[in-house]
Amino acid sequence: MTDLLDRLRDAVGASHVLTDDADVAAHVVDWTGVHRGRALAVVRPASTAEVAEVVRACAETRTPVVPQGGNTGLVGGGVPDGSGTAVVLSLTRMRTVRDVDPVAGTITVDAGVVLADVQAAAADADRLFPMSLGSEGSCTIGGNLATNAGGTAVLRYGMTRELVLGLEVVLPDGRVWDGLRGLRKDNTGYDLTQLFVGSEGTLGVITGAVLRLFPATPRHATAWVAVPSVAAAVELLALAQREAGVHLTTFEIANRQALDLVLAHLPGAVDPLEAPSGWYVLVELAGTASDDGLDDALERLLSLGVDTGVVADAAIATSPARRDALWALREGISEVQKVEGATLKHDVTLPIARLAAWTDAMGPRLQEVLPGVRPVTYGHVGDGNLHYNLNAPSPDGTSRDLDLLDAAPDLSTAIYDAVAAEHGSISAEHGLGRTKAAAAAAYKSRVEVDLMRAVKQALDPDGLLNPGVLLARD
Repeated sequence: MTDLLDRLRDAVGASHVLTDDADVAAHVVDWTGVHRGRALAVVRPASTAEVAEVVRACAETRTPVVPQGGNTGLVGGGVPDGSGTAVVLSLTRMRTVRDVDPVAGTITVDAGVVLADVQAAAADADRLFPMSLGSEGSCTIGGNLATNAGGTAVLRYGMTRELVLGLEVVLPDGRVWDGLRGLRKDNTGYDLTQLFVGSEGTLGVITGAVLRLFPATPRHATAWVAVPSVAAAVELLALAQREAGVHLTTFEIANRQALDLVLAHLPGAVDPLEAPSGWYVLVELAGTASDDGLDDALERLLSLGVDTGVVADAAIATSPARRDALWALREGISEVQKVEGATLKHDVTLPIARLAAWTDAMGPRLQEVLPGVRPVTYGHVGDGNLHYNLNAPSPDGTSRDLDLLDAAPDLSTAIYDAVAAEHGSISAEHGLGRTKAAAAAAYKSRVEVDLMRAVKQALDPDGLLNPGVLLARD
């Protein structure tokens, strides 16, 4: 492989072809710390032309390529396997905001631009890029597109695939498809842009994107709401949609176990309500500078919720600092779980009408598999997405991580079977990566799997792009 490494050094510069273990280490383990691999090298191109040259060289030598953005994934989709034969293609040097067009409502960016920087560039033009994730300070647009990321504003603005108009993609043979057209209407053939969104780097390497912008929403009305059950949360969602209409932007749910972890491990976190509740909802209305009455709409919604018995108590944000504090309770959940101990993560979608019944039945079922297991449940009620994570039993204050790891296959099977029974999905917004590829195939029809494999074969016949991700190896 010396000739390949020399060619890669010529393409991107010797200092951007990393082979030393210390330099490679951060690129071969994902955010969870669970998925670890080995790499022949980590290559850091600075332009689309350099990406194309790297991919072309790897194709000619039949070397696997693993595209990587901010490496904030949770299912092993951006790290190599353990063979040590793959080149990790890190796009973090590609961080140029190429164009902002506030009139057309578009922003064109390199794939390596961090999500928070896209948000900031949009704000500088008095526009909004609405995607918001807990990892927005480090995740990149290329990774967001490759996984079709969701986030806390899906209820109003949709998933990542609904926020993109065009892409630039390096194909598995090194050719470049320039689809950077910011058109709202283009019925001239297959929608190739959407083919690559959610493909997890298995069909091509996204190097640039034209994204949609929206009117800025500087006005907010936010509340942390205690609800007696998931069923009550769903009822409150229906009230919110009726009372707030298009201004309803966020409707997040969390159970008491999730809040307790945040209060225990997140510095400065304070319970905004006096009495504990089994479940909580973070609801936010957002509007433009001319949108008056958001506070009144929120108060009216909460009053109706109290009258109908679906709201037990609520804390309303009365200042930007108070709003930030309420959001920290929701956004801190994923991070504090790492402090608590081993976590078994699940990212499921269910029909909204079935969320309550599914959640009520799931808890007792998992206790049969592993007594004392602690469900840490949170997510996005408005789109039916629950992060149904499990922490190990802790009867004496010490997390029994080994018990959780031993029971993990049975716990996941119980969850996935229950999701399939409700015609849901075992991956809502995290993708399949290496973790869920085989499981997804087991729950899909043969026809669906065959169609996916046909697309992969057509674009990447040698199977060199992110092998083992999204589609399990035969």
